[in-house]
Amino acid sequence: MKRPDSLPFAVFLLACFLLPTAASAQEAPAPQDNTAKPLTRKGTRKREQKLSKELGPAYGDWLGNEVPDIITEAERRAFLELSTNEEREQAIEIFWNRRNPHPESPENSFREEHYRRLAYADEHFASGIPGRKTDRGHIYILWGPPDEIESHPTGGIYERTPGQGGGSSNAYPWELWRYRHLEDIGENIEIEFVDPTNSGEYHLTMDPCEKDALTHVPGAGLSLAEQIGQSSKASRFSNSTGTTCPMPLGGLSAGTNEFDAIDRNFRIQRPPAHFKDLEPLVTVRVAQNQIHLDYRLDFLRVTSGTVLVPITVQIPNGDLSFQNKQGVHSAVLELYGRVTTPGGVVVQTFEDLISRDFPESLFRSSLSLSSIYQKSVPLRSGLYRLDLVVKDTQSGSIGVVTTALCVPRFEDEKLEASSLILADQIETVPTPQIGAGQFVFNAYKVRPRLSRVFSSDDKLGVFLQLYNLKLDETSHKTSVSVAYRIVKDQQEVWRAVETPDRLHQGGEQLTIQRYLPVASLTPGRYTVEVIAIDLLTNETVTRSAEFTLKPMPLAKPGQASRSPIS
Repeated sequence: MKRPDSLPFAVFLLACFLLPTAASAQEAPAPQDNTAKPLTRKGTRKREQKLSKELGPAYGDWLGNEVPDIITEAERRAFLELSTNEEREQAIEIFWNRRNPHPESPENSFREEHYRRLAYADEHFASGIPGRKTDRGHIYILWGPPDEIESHPTGGIYERTPGQGGGSSNAYPWELWRYRHLEDIGENIEIEFVDPTNSGEYHLTMDPCEKDALTHVPGAGLSLAEQIGQSSKASRFSNSTGTTCPMPLGGLSAGTNEFDAIDRNFRIQRPPAHFKDLEPLVTVRVAQNQIHLDYRLDFLRVTSGTVLVPITVQIPNGDLSFQNKQGVHSAVLELYGRVTTPGGVVVQTFEDLISRDFPESLFRSSLSLSSIYQKSVPLRSGLYRLDLVVKDTQSGSIGVVTTALCVPRFEDEKLEASSLILADQIETVPTPQIGAGQFVFNAYKVRPRLSRVFSSDDKLGVFLQLYNLKLDETSHKTSVSVAYRIVKDQQEVWRAVETPDRLHQGGEQLTIQRYLPVASLTPGRYTVEVIAIDLLTNETVTRSAEFTLKPMPLAKPGQASRSPIS
């Protein structure tokens, strides 16, 4: 059976299914109860049964009746966690696309073959239950038609092999399927089904002698060794192999050992591993990825249906090739970005020609620093794929980012917040520049610190937007209180509160921006929390982010500062 190829991006998307729809992909709110115990296995089953019922007929049928044989456990659990039909539709599209052997084709041969197998199983293997629910149907759906079928629909007399003790007996209806090759299972695989109730319900068996209808009949269907008194029928039920076969003839083995048989039986009932071919693709990509790229995705609401997604990329200057022209060292980069749906439809593309220039006096120190670039794209909430490619025009070296882009949904009727951005620069911009240029969000220029590493002489800025604030019916103003906390090892080391009289109370949206004091903190890892409370509705929203404080660096003559790419 040919293994379908797959897109590397599919690996990332499973994680997106589990993200809260309205939380930042980078900073999720802290859990309210850290002492909650994990669900027991029984509790987990009950919860999943409840979630399955909540899917509704259409999606419940897809999950429980159309793809249960081929969906992985991780995909199934992720699908159950989705909360809207839009997300479920996207997840189904992703599910089929990652199995499509030809992603560029509008037709998905894997999906078409799967539904053909479902129809065949229902037509040929039904026995009071749909054929797809039977063992034969399950194996057929997973592995396709066998290369050979030995069918005995009425049972009858059969001759045992020497490895099964020889001699003849009567058999229940049975079938033996042979596959010349099964991926990750092996060569010349035999799978046996038996119908001991004569009802048409064949079940998969690991015991090749289960089909013997005379096993429990004294003196009937004896093996050759039993006929000459070298063995007894009773010994069949104490076999170490786990089968009920008679003693083999001449020291022959009755088959594979019990543990190998159990392992093989387990593996043939699991979905084939379609995605192992990703490993060499990833290896090749790493080998070609000669420019290191750090990136960050943030999410700010624009309208009820649109989210602004700032895509920030940081590039080490030392990875770039500079040319010296009249005392100025210059590097030129080509950047191309593309956002596509899981189905491959292009939603956004952008490209830039980027240059970095350093005078001779700053060039050497600049090589230990990085340059930062940002592009903001408006998107609707949902799942996307983001591809970024940066190429050094002089050396030909490239840097590649391929990742899932999970754009959250901001609800209309409850207090919501954007991503919490830790920045080393927050400043107001002149009126003509509002909303234009890199790092500009409305009236503020906010440059993220992607590493989240600060020294005690740095500025640590926090930037956050609040949405859906309640307006007082009399004053037509909002009433919001904001608390800022810095925590180390679960101990609060600094706190500040801004009361409504200190915050600009206007419309239903509020921008929070300020610098936090870090000069008095000792080096180490910290968490900053911003907790906003709408005093008119008592709703609370929390955003947090970790950062590291390092010792203050020694001043160096001619030290270059980190600056955005322009």
